[in-house]
Amino acid sequence: MKYALLLVLSLLLLPGGYAQGKYSTRTGTIVFFSATPLEDIEARNAQVGAVLDMGTGQVAFTAPMKAFQFRRTLMQEHFNENYVESDKYPRATFAGQVLGFQPALLVAAGPQAVQVEGDLTIHGVKRRVKVPGTLELKNNQLLVKAKFSVAPADYNIEIPALVRDNIAKTMAVSVALACDPVAQARTTK
Repeated sequence: MKYALLLVLSLLLLPGGYAQGKYSTRTGTIVFFSATPLEDIEARNAQVGAVLDMGTGQVAFTAPMKAFQFRRTLMQEHFNENYVESDKYPRATFAGQVLGFQPALLVAAGPQAVQVEGDLTIHGVKRRVKVPGTLELKNNQLLVKAKFSVAPADYNIEIPALVRDNIAKTMAVSVALACDPVAQARTTK
């Protein structure tokens, strides 16, 4: 998983961008939700690191699994110990590209619809995904939003038989990022 962090850092250091060509955050948010007959399951993670390169359309994020907060402590324990095995798989990562990226469209007012395609890695399993979302430049920040579904079974996350019938087969995932411009290092002569 340290490779995911290296990917995020390498995107920040790619040559060829202009001063505000890259945007990043360390406080992005991912929320997942699942309605179940017994009790709804919801968790929020506000420690998501992300970077988007406006020159290339490359995007990457990393989310520490133990940073997901649940309403009930017992749910959080089960999530970390029994389901996603956070000690063994401490991060979820995504690395991909905004399809047909045209940064000039972001000067138009309001959010612009985009599709992002890349590799989502959860629980040590990497899967190629295509996710709809929006990008918007507002008050010198790049606002990123996306909503999609994730099936735990696709990432080899086993749900115990005792509760399997009471847990939804997919989780609704929402991503919200407010990214600031990355200051480009200045060189002195």
